[in-house]
Amino acid sequence: SNPQDVAFSFLPGWRSEEIAALLPQSGLAVDAADFLDEVKDPAGDYKIVESSGAGSLEGFLFPGEYQMLRSADAQDLAAALTGQFAAQLPAEYAGLVEKKGLSLYESIILASIVQKEMVATDEGPLIAGVFLNRLKAGMPLQSDPTVQYAVGFDQASGSWWKNPLTESDLQTNSPYNTYLNPGLPPAPICNPGMTALMAVANAMDTPYLYFRAACDGSGRHVFSATYEEHLAAECQ
Repeated sequence: SNPQDVAFSFLPGWRSEEIAALLPQSGLAVDAADFLDEVKDPAGDYKIVESSGAGSLEGFLFPGEYQMLRSADAQDLAAALTGQFAAQLPAEYAGLVEKKGLSLYESIILASIVQKEMVATDEGPLIAGVFLNRLKAGMPLQSDPTVQYAVGFDQASGSWWKNPLTESDLQTNSPYNTYLNPGLPPAPICNPGMTALMAVANAMDTPYLYFRAACDGSGRHVFSATYEEHLAAECQ
């Protein structure tokens, strides 16, 4: 490989601050603060982001491994990550999510939530289906990861995803808190991978309005159509 190249990689479900935190040790010349500024207020020309109506690059930073020039700046890195998003997204994607009643940007916002909720990837289309059912019914999404995003960096655990959340966390006054606000949050809460994006496009049509973690520690979920069933599935 070219000594001018640096491998840079991150996982699905990371928020831009977590990506930025890799930069100081990455071997890239990109300044972390410059990168976050570019994400939050893009100065570069990012076609897919602009065409979706997004005001920020969050959600469009495609997870995976990149070979970057050491001399790359914040716009170069942002262009590589958003360019890969555009290259990987199937041509029929916007049409598929439109059938689910979502714009492209809304589908990316929902995919970012599904990304953080799913542990077993085969459950993604079920989880997406629950959230679509809730949106249709006018019920709040009540997704913990949206509250984690609103709470932000947790000093105690050194994590951007505080777990477990407290009752007072669930009262966090933020447009991202889907316990307090109906509908989708205003922007993605992380950068979803293709599995989560496709889970939204292939969201399953079910009667389920609820899901909770299964009690066996597997990371799988129990899905329920009624609140009574949901309560009955609580771990003893």
